[in-house]
Amino acid sequence: MSIDSTVTHVVAALAVVIAASSALGAAARKLRQPSVIGQLFAGIALGPSLLGLAPDGVYQTLFPDEIKPILTAVAQVALVLFLFAVGYELDLGQLRNRGTVTAVSLSGFAIPMLMGAGIVLLFTGGFRSVNGGHPVDATFTLYMAVALSITAVPVLASIIRDQGLAGTRPATIAMAAAGVIDALSWPVLAVALIGGEDGSLRAWTVKVALLAGYVLVMFVVVRPALKWWMNRPGALMTNHVPLAAALALASAWATSALGLHVIFGALLAGIVMPRQPDGAPDSQVLRPLQETGGLLLPVFFTISGMSVQLGGLHAADLLLLLVICAAAVIGKVAAGALSARGGARLPWRDSLMIGVLLNTRGLTELIVLNVGLQAGVIGPRLYALLVVMALITTAATGPLIRPLHRPADAAPPGRTGTGPGPDPGDEQTPDSGQAPAVDAEPTPQP
Repeated sequence: MSIDSTVTHVVAALAVVIAASSALGAAARKLRQPSVIGQLFAGIALGPSLLGLAPDGVYQTLFPDEIKPILTAVAQVALVLFLFAVGYELDLGQLRNRGTVTAVSLSGFAIPMLMGAGIVLLFTGGFRSVNGGHPVDATFTLYMAVALSITAVPVLASIIRDQGLAGTRPATIAMAAAGVIDALSWPVLAVALIGGEDGSLRAWTVKVALLAGYVLVMFVVVRPALKWWMNRPGALMTNHVPLAAALALASAWATSALGLHVIFGALLAGIVMPRQPDGAPDSQVLRPLQETGGLLLPVFFTISGMSVQLGGLHAADLLLLLVICAAAVIGKVAAGALSARGGARLPWRDSLMIGVLLNTRGLTELIVLNVGLQAGVIGPRLYALLVVMALITTAATGPLIRPLHRPADAAPPGRTGTGPGPDPGDEQTPDSGQAPAVDAEPTPQP
C-alpha cells in the first residue's frame, strides 16, 4: 500500500470511527447510560465480531491491516494526553483523608483485590483454559486483583451528574473514594506488569530500581525545573500547553522504554506538572489537553472493541464470566456498603448507593484491560470476557441506584458537592472526572 493510499484509508477510518462513536455515545446518553457504553459498542460493531461478518470484505476494506498500527498509535496518544490530565487533577492530599472516605477507599480497593485473587485461586483451571496459553501465575493473579478493584472516576462523574446525585452524601464520598482507589491502583498495576516477558527476580529488581530512579528524577529534578521555567520573568503570558504535551509524551516514552506502558509515564507527568499557587490545576493547560484527548478517545474505544472477538468464546466461558461478574459486583458493593455503614453509621440506603457507585468501571477498566492484553498477561478470550464484565457493571450502575436515590437527600446548603463534568467522549468538553477534595466529613446519621 502506497503512502497516499495509507493516508486515504486512515482518514476514512477516522471519519467512520468518530461518527459511529459519537452516534452510539449519544444514543447511550438518551438511554441514561454513560456515553462510553455506546462508544465501546461502536468499537465492537466496527470490529470482527460484527462488521467482520459483512460480505465482500467490508471490514478489511475499511480497516486493512496496514493502517491498524497507525490507529493504535493515535489511540495511545489520546490515552497519554487524557491520562496526563487525570494525573494533573489528581489530589494526592486525598490519601491523607480520615474517617469515612479512608474506610470506603481502603475497603473498596482491598476487598475487590482479594476477590479477584481468590477467584483465580479457586478457578485456576478455568482461567488457564480461557487465557490462550498465557501463564496463570503470580503476575496474572495480581493483575486480576487490580482489574476487579478499579473504579472509573470519569464515568462515575458522568453518572452522578446524569442521575442528579451531585451534592448528596453518597456521591461526595464515592467520588472522593474513587479518586483514592485510582491513586492506589496504578502503582500496584505497575508492579504487576514490571516484570515483562522475562519474569525473573533479577529482571524485576532491575526494572523496579530503574523505575524508582525515574520517579525520583521526575520529582527532584524535573518538577523544580518546570516550576522555575513557568515562573521565570516574562513567562506569565506564555502558553504552557506545548510544554505540558511534550512532558506527557516524553514521560510516556520513558516508562515505555523501561518496559512499562505509556500510561504510567503520562500519569506521572501529570502529577509532577506544577499547579497554581492555590494548588488547583491551570485550566488554560488542562482544558486543551482534555479536549484533544477526548476528541481522539473514540479511536481508543474502537481499537478496544476490535480486540473483542465474541465469536471466539466458548459456551463454557459463560460460567467463568458469571464468576467474574459476581466477584466484581459483590466485592465493590459489599466493600462500599459495609465500610460506609460500619465506619460512619450511614443509613443502609446511602451505604448501598456508595457501593453501587464504586462498581462503575468503564473507561479506566478498558485502559487496564488493554495494558494487560498488550503486555501478554491476558489472552483475547479472557480480554473479551473482562470487557463484557466492564460493560455489565457500568451499565448496571444507573438502574441500580435509581431505587436508592432520594432527591431529598441532597447536601445541605454550603456543603461542597462533587461538581462532576462530562465524561470522556461527550459532545461537550471532556472532563477527567477527578474527585474533589472532601473538606469535611458528612455528618453521620443513625
